[in-house]
Amino acid sequence: MIAGSKWASLAVLCLCQVAVMALWFSASAIVPALSAEYHLDGFAKSLFTSSVQAGFVAGSLTSAILGLADRIEPRRFFMVSALIGAAANGAILLVEPTSLWVAPLRFVTGACMAGVYPVGMKIASTWARAGAGGDMGLLVGLLVGALTLGSALPHLFSALGGIDWRLTLAVASISALAGGLGIAAARLGPNIQAAPRFRPGFVLWAWKIKPVRLANLGYLGHMWELYAMWAWIGVFLHASFAETLAPEIAGPAAKLATFATVGIGALGCLAGGLFADRLGRTTLTMLAMTISGACAATVGLFYGGAPWLLVAVCLLWGLSVVADSAQFSASIAELSNRFLVGTMLTIQTAMGFTLTLITIHLMPHWVEWLGWRWAFAPLAIGPILGVWAMARLRAHPESTRLAGGRR
Repeated sequence: MIAGSKWASLAVLCLCQVAVMALWFSASAIVPALSAEYHLDGFAKSLFTSSVQAGFVAGSLTSAILGLADRIEPRRFFMVSALIGAAANGAILLVEPTSLWVAPLRFVTGACMAGVYPVGMKIASTWARAGAGGDMGLLVGLLVGALTLGSALPHLFSALGGIDWRLTLAVASISALAGGLGIAAARLGPNIQAAPRFRPGFVLWAWKIKPVRLANLGYLGHMWELYAMWAWIGVFLHASFAETLAPEIAGPAAKLATFATVGIGALGCLAGGLFADRLGRTTLTMLAMTISGACAATVGLFYGGAPWLLVAVCLLWGLSVVADSAQFSASIAELSNRFLVGTMLTIQTAMGFTLTLITIHLMPHWVEWLGWRWAFAPLAIGPILGVWAMARLRAHPESTRLAGGRR
């Protein structure tokens, strides 16, 4: 049955997004268990996440260059991508976790996410109201909230599955399979437009147009921090809890705390969308990056201390670190030509996820050089630069196009 109304279709879309995005961190969530069983080094641990990031970048660039996000019926694109991603992720169960096959399979999984994450945002944007009463920030916030909750789910699967990491991978793949099939029940909104004949020069518009460039710079500052935090916060919490809690308690507690830290970001996305639509995109993004940057710089000071206090700081960080994410995408959707929204969103995410490859692989070196007390502090550089870029965008005349004039 097709969901006919706006909110019914968006509900279906969000549920499918949550289900499919469980693939993203399904392997990262089992790194502590794999490390104990196979004694993985820092590079191998990073590879479980960075292979997905690299695949996503490759898939996004391919989609952008070919204009796939604006030329293929988005629900079909979403469905095929989800089904292939589920198959690639499930195939890891057929090989050894230390096998050379794991990285390519995770790469394919990431490439398929390029047909899910930005395409889901495009579908949501087709339902957005324009003008002073617009709700673009809320709609894209719902989608990024769904992505956030989906990214957190593997940590919950891991906690409920105990030490059996195979169950986490299997459940995540089945979840994505269901989400891919379920997208057929959603409907596109009235703002969908046919794509023009593709010209390679379209790709350069993401950087040539100043307000779009500033929004993308803000997004890059945000991404410098986000995925390194998501990828390593579980390892950080496990190491901290191991110093203060009994071994049989530390592991499960760290998994649940990690799920809560990442998952609470879904509430941050929803609140951020409501706030930005009413008080302004740049206002929200600068506020969120200021809070998350402060958390990145100071969270290590609570390492090895009272678990409840450390979790409280991590929850604040998890809430703020992604609260602004949707607003960079909403800004691009509002500042770009309508017929190029899908391509512009895909280019934005491709640039952002390329940057995450650096910080994800730098984290183990920062842990080695600085210790857990200061390892996350370099992530604060991104929010500082992001706040600067969004302040510049706020002063630009084109910023009146954001949130119906609410900059």
